[in-house]
Amino acid sequence: MTSPLVIAVHGTRVAAGQAIGRAFVDRVRGLLPGVDVRDAYVELDTPTIDDAVVDAATAHPDAPCVVVPLMLGVGGHVREDIPHAIAEGRTRVPGATVVQTPHLGPDARLRAAVVERIGAVLGDGTPAETGVVFLGRGCSVTEANADHARLARVVGEEGGFGMTVPAYIQVVRPSLTDGLDQLYACGFRRLVVSLHYMFAGRLQEWAQDQAAAWAAQHPGATVRVTDVIGDCDALAQVVVDRYRAAAAGGSPVYLAGLDLRGRRVLVAGAGRVVARRIPALLAAGADLEVVATQACPEIEAWAASGRLTLSVRAATAADVEGAWYVLAATDDPDANAQLAEASQAHGIFCVRADDAEGGTARTPASGTAHGLSIGVIGDRDPHLSARARDIALAAVSEGCGVTRV
Repeated sequence: MTSPLVIAVHGTRVAAGQAIGRAFVDRVRGLLPGVDVRDAYVELDTPTIDDAVVDAATAHPDAPCVVVPLMLGVGGHVREDIPHAIAEGRTRVPGATVVQTPHLGPDARLRAAVVERIGAVLGDGTPAETGVVFLGRGCSVTEANADHARLARVVGEEGGFGMTVPAYIQVVRPSLTDGLDQLYACGFRRLVVSLHYMFAGRLQEWAQDQAAAWAAQHPGATVRVTDVIGDCDALAQVVVDRYRAAAAGGSPVYLAGLDLRGRRVLVAGAGRVVARRIPALLAAGADLEVVATQACPEIEAWAASGRLTLSVRAATAADVEGAWYVLAATDDPDANAQLAEASQAHGIFCVRADDAEGGTARTPASGTAHGLSIGVIGDRDPHLSARARDIALAAVSEGCGVTRV
């Protein structure tokens, strides 16, 4: 039972972009032998995502269909269009299971590909003397535009460029020409427009035209435009990883509220991660014992005030005896594994901070609003869980105060 894969592409009417997109899907097929890999499009091309989901689910009725959004940001297509298309497909195949993975995001492999493409057009210039306009599509979702701006800073520092500014080809500002003006005003005369697009299309053509027009009015400056990310191994491997994680399914969890009042909870490790977990355990009334070779100041303060017991030594498997709940969060993976194994042998639920699959419980992204406890448990994407938690809290609180943990 192998899950089919539907790659959800934006789509373009430009023949060259269509060819690159289909070549990319073939590349992914080569990396996933035996998997039914299909392409689908949000707009401007066919098949549509709902049609592809219907065909895939019909051909593989006993396996979940995995949809990977080939999107760099979390804009309207990821938030609305693709989920709506998937829902439409489900209505046409009753009982079908469809899993949408997270979008591609700022994966390190894609960042490296972007830096490589900038380097390819530098010529005899050095990164330090080059100003880069990091150009995205732009959309009506503020979060997506902010993510692009943050990514511009990361790419700039990783590439060692003199200055990197974010810009957008449509919808919002700063525009491409705004970005070029800013770099020029700061003294840069070697300029690169980095196209943070997936494949060739109208957006690439617009960027090239605007960059050429700006350069014609600034004869003292050199402006070069990079290639798009395109059909490459780095992009294909990110898609394959998204697919494999979703097809594996992860470990299903059963959400439950634990009454830990007066019950012994063992925490192995006393670093910053543990310090973020302890307030919720204390609020739950747990009889908290922390065992670690050294502790951060917050945990030492809690111990000094009598709110928890701190033992300054290495945790051992024997420490789990008598505990109702265990958090293994040391800096040593082997020690965490031993604690998890000992907990399982004693029938004790254990969270492994370094390996969620290696434990028997998970810590949710949680918060409270109007007397309600709200938690979200995700799969290998804590930032997505936190965003989902925040959305749920905002919906419940309706503008009232919210406490987050």
